[in-house]
Parts: sequence; C-alpha cells; structure tokens
Amino acid sequence: MDFKNLTSTESFKKIEQLPPLDLHANLTPERIVSASIPLGGGLAYNWASMPIGAQHLEALRKLALEQELVDKYQAVLAGEVMNTGENRLVLHQLTRGRVLGSDTTVYADGEEKGEFYASQLAAIESFSNQVRSGTLTGSTGKLFKTVVQIGIGGSDLGPRAMHLALKGWCAGQGIKQLEARFISNVDPDDAAEVLAGIDFETTLFILVTKSGTTQETLTNHDMVLKAMQNAGIPALVPSRHMLVVTSKTSPLATSDAFLKAFFIDDYIGGRYSSTSAVGAVVLALAFGFQVFARFLHGAHEADVLALEPEPIKNAAMLDALIGVYLRNVLRLPSTAVLPYAQALSRFPAHLQQLDMESNGKQVNRIGEPVDYPTGPVVFGEPGTNGQHSFYQLLHQGTDCVPLQFIGFKRSQRGLDIETEGSSSQEKLVANLIAQIVAFAKGKHNIDANKRFLGNRWSSVIYSDQLTPEALGALLAHYENKVMFQGFLWNVNSFDQEGVQLGKVLAKKVLSGGDGDQTLQAYINLLM
Repeated sequence: MDFKNLTSTESFKKIEQLPPLDLHANLTPERIVSASIPLGGGLAYNWASMPIGAQHLEALRKLALEQELVDKYQAVLAGEVMNTGENRLVLHQLTRGRVLGSDTTVYADGEEKGEFYASQLAAIESFSNQVRSGTLTGSTGKLFKTVVQIGIGGSDLGPRAMHLALKGWCAGQGIKQLEARFISNVDPDDAAEVLAGIDFETTLFILVTKSGTTQETLTNHDMVLKAMQNAGIPALVPSRHMLVVTSKTSPLATSDAFLKAFFIDDYIGGRYSSTSAVGAVVLALAFGFQVFARFLHGAHEADVLALEPEPIKNAAMLDALIGVYLRNVLRLPSTAVLPYAQALSRFPAHLQQLDMESNGKQVNRIGEPVDYPTGPVVFGEPGTNGQHSFYQLLHQGTDCVPLQFIGFKRSQRGLDIETEGSSSQEKLVANLIAQIVAFAKGKHNIDANKRFLGNRWSSVIYSDQLTPEALGALLAHYENKVMFQGFLWNVNSFDQEGVQLGKVLAKKVLSGGDGDQTLQAYINLLM
C-alpha cells in the first residue's frame, strides 16, 4: 500500500479541473432513481442532489483505485498497525464480526481479539439477562429499573445517541425497557440533575473509562458515591450497584468497588466504541441483548458492503469521495447532518466527534504538514426543527453548506394523527422531500429577498423505518466514510492528540498554575 498526499495524485489533479454539475438542468427523475446505493440494514444512500456528473464519478473512481482504499480497509480488518500516532491496531469493526471471513484472526496482547470481543459480548448477554429477568437484584433486594452511564466523549456521545435512537422503536415493539440516564459533564449540575429524585436501591451505575484515570469521569463517580452515602439507606451497598467498563490494565480492573467489570482495549477508539462494551452494557441492560445483537448485525452488514471494490457501488466510499470533492475542490468548510427523525436528535453530536476528532488533522501519517484542507466542521439538528432555526442561512446565506439528510417512511412508535388529509409522518417526509428539491433547484423571483439560487447540494440516506439494524448500518456507514476520507487525506483518523493539551493544562491550573503567568491571569479572572 502506498499512502500519498491527496494533491500529489494524478487523479486529484484531474478532479480539480471539473466544475460542479448544475442541478437546475440535471436533477431529473431518471437521475434520482439511478443514484441510490444500498449501505446495509435496509438503508440506501442517494447522491442525486450532489454536484456530480459522469465525469466526476469516473475521476473519483480512479482516485479511489489510485489511493487503494479497499486495500487499506482490508489492512485495518487484518490487524495491521493503522494508528500510526499511537502505534496501534484499529479494531472497532471486529467488535461486530469478522468482516474478512470466519478464518481471519487478529492477535495482540497475547490473545485473539475476535475471541476477546466475543467473550465480552457473551458476558454482557449473561449479565443483562440476569438483571432484566430479576435474577440479579440490588443490595436491598429490589429489582433494577434504571441504569446510569458515567462517561465522557466517546463513552457518552455514541451510547447516548444510540439509546435515544432505539428507545422509540423498542416502545413501538412493546419491548420491556429499563430507564437509561447519562452523566458526562464534570459540571456538577449535570450529575445533580441526573441524580435528582433517583431511587438508588433500583439503579445500576456504569462507570466507563478505558484508562481508569479520566478526570471528569472519576470526579462524577465520586459524586455519585457521595450521593448514595448521603441517601441514608441502611442496607444499601454501593459496590452492588456499580459496574465498570475499562481495560484489563486499568487500576479499576480488579477493584472490589464494582459488582462486575467488562473490558475494552486500546484498539477501540472512544468515538468508535458504541459497538464495544462501552455501548453494549448500557444498551443491553436498557433494551435486552437481542436488540443490541440486531444493532451489531446492521453494523456488520455495512462493514461487509464497504469492501465492495467498485467505488461507485460502495456507499461509504462514494460518500467519502464526494465529500473530498466538496472539501478540496469546491473548498467548502462545513457540512450539516439533518435527520428527519426525532430519535436521531443526538446523532449529529456523535458525528461531530467521530468526524472532527478523527480527521481534524494538519499533518499526514508521518507527521508532515499537509497543504490542503482536511476534515470539515460538522453540525446538525433534527428536521423539521432545524427548518425553523438555521435553514435560512443554508438557503440564502453567502456560504454554501453541503447537506446530508436522513429520513424514514414510517415512524418508530406507530402513533400518529391525520389532519388536513395527511398524517404527521407524511408531513415530516413531505418536508424532507421539499427541502431537498428547494435546496437543489431554488426559486426565481424578481424580489431578491424571495429569490433562492439553488445549487445547494445534498445527499439523503433513507429507509422504511429506523430499526436496530438500520441504526447499526447508519453508524458503521459514517465510521467507514470517515476512515476512507482519512485514507484519501493521508491522515491518521484514529488518534486524538488535540484532546491531550487541554487535559495537561487543566491539571496545571488545578495545581495553581505552576508559575505560568498566563494561566495565573485566567485563574485570577475565572476562579
């Protein structure tokens, strides 16, 4: 495999010469029908409203082949060291199955990693079944009714987004649920809000910290323990209500302060950890392990489809290639993810971390500065709420912001109302369709205030319903898109050095500034 800086490739130099396709003349019914690619879990990716024509597709196809994107993905799956910054393997796809086949083995830390992840899933299945069946109770003999995850970053954003995304579907299916809450911010008001009115006798807490040393998470853990002690419940034993998800080398791994420990390792980045024990414990407890298994199945299906060698038939790869055209040829610095599903209300926040922490890099895989833009700024909110918030700028602002819509034909819960000849869900989907076309084609008006220029580009990911399989595939699609873009930009998508400096300085602040006059000035100002 040959890792090349993007602008040095012959294919990219040809792509740079191609102007964007005019959607006013080219967004035809035939184009819309032919522009869909399956991505797994019943989902499809449609790029019809992107500024891409036949010439673009052929040039992007050659770029993907020149950059050996499938070969690099296979190297990830085979267990090669792909995180160059930390000299680590990258194994999040393995948490949901062996993508290259059942005979693929990956050894590290003296163990076969596929077996390790499978063993953790088996342990989580057994434990969650005990809790949900009532076989395992709290220290005072009461059934568990609530689970609270304590974690930050990838230990919160992904699992929280996945929980919200599955909650309505499970309700619609009549699946028994345990209430799930999340504590992430070291701001004490976050923990205080979650703990307000909680019944400690019926609550399981899940402490999630790979290193066992995460400052914010351990602080919140101590706050929870203090609240439990202050509750004054004589028979309450805190350790019988506390789980930990950590690494085997963590100082918490063998602590008797926890009822049970589940393990992750250094080969699963936090933002890629929703399909590991980080997401599995809370989701299996909340919804049952079978729901989580279906979620994994959808992710695995998308991982397999991402091996498709023909770039134009590979949804994650084509999404990544079009994104590079938008970022590096058209020089667009941001992108919006707009799910027309309230269940995905926190999904854009998860994608912010996934994309911006992965590809927000200014040096290549060997530490040399790159001379082209890398990851975009990602933001988003659910429709139709966003239409009444920031769509004004998207339609008529001076900047063009590429859009990615997500939509479903049916709601999760099946509760609806019909007014004025259409249901709530039909109105939701009608708004989604209207926005795609409005952004693409615009509207001419003699009054400039009412004029919409159009050629505001978008794609849409769609399916019949947001099921566990669809959610898993959606998650894996974006993970694989980010991975392919990292390969194209020749950056390391799997470390996050940008997070570390602030942590170091925060400790310095808490120790009084250690003689740093700049820190001391802000300490005097804010503390």
